[in-house]
Amino acid sequence: MTEWKGQTRGGLTGYKIFIAVLRYLGLPFAYLMLRFVALYFFLFNPASFRYIFYFYRKRLKYGLFRSVISVYRNYYTFGQVILDKTATMGGFDAKFTFDFDGEEHLRNIARDGKGGLFISAHVGNFEMAGHMLERLDATVNVIMLDAEHQKIKEYLSSFTQKSFHVIPIGTDNAHVYEISRALGNHEIVCMHGDRFLEGSKTLACDFLGEKALLPTGPFYLAMKFGVPVSFVFAMKEDTRHYHYYATPPRLYQQQATPSKRDEMLRTVISDYLAAMEEKVRKYPFQWFNYYDFWKAR
Repeated sequence: MTEWKGQTRGGLTGYKIFIAVLRYLGLPFAYLMLRFVALYFFLFNPASFRYIFYFYRKRLKYGLFRSVISVYRNYYTFGQVILDKTATMGGFDAKFTFDFDGEEHLRNIARDGKGGLFISAHVGNFEMAGHMLERLDATVNVIMLDAEHQKIKEYLSSFTQKSFHVIPIGTDNAHVYEISRALGNHEIVCMHGDRFLEGSKTLACDFLGEKALLPTGPFYLAMKFGVPVSFVFAMKEDTRHYHYYATPPRLYQQQATPSKRDEMLRTVISDYLAAMEEKVRKYPFQWFNYYDFWKAR
């Protein structure tokens, strides 16, 4: 697998089992079961092991033993954030606490009424940021890839609570018009900026000392519509505690010439990668890109 396909591993049966555990036995017991599930993937999923091991060994420069242990801790943490998200969206009895760092930036964007673009990454658990977004007096659109297994989506939708307008990314590019409509109406759009599907426009950028391909679409939107941009993350800090981060908003104006536009594009992507690198180094077990992220090398 050389680029991300838009799908997450796992079958409908696995989702049903963990949802039943969350419903009847609670989050702590689900975490206990998760230790064995994480061990299974650690032992029998060589493709993703290779990519995550590369992240720790080559990009974060960990030693051999530390890198191997970090892969398991990464799998276990990934399972935890999925359970946390499911428990929260499903309304199960799972009480979480939160810190808000930079919430005033998002409130200012919402108050100004000119719309805004919140760009996150597959680092941490941004789905848990619903608690922060619900506190904003604004229309919020969340961009999601529509490539998960249909039966899983239908099953999850039977109990999850939807608080925002979801714009699915499909193959017909209808999402482009929906995003343009939302930003044109001065609404807020939330999306990830670190993954792309085959055929998308990309740019090779330095991240953690190596070239990685980044999609240009989210960052072109920031320039085209001239809306304030904030890079947002929701990081798990403890069993029941999350820390939300939002950077001060910045405008990345559309430029008149191709060379100036390319320069501005690299500026916004560079700012985004700097914010993401800071979070990755502070929370190294919450890097959840299980494919060849540094394909550009």
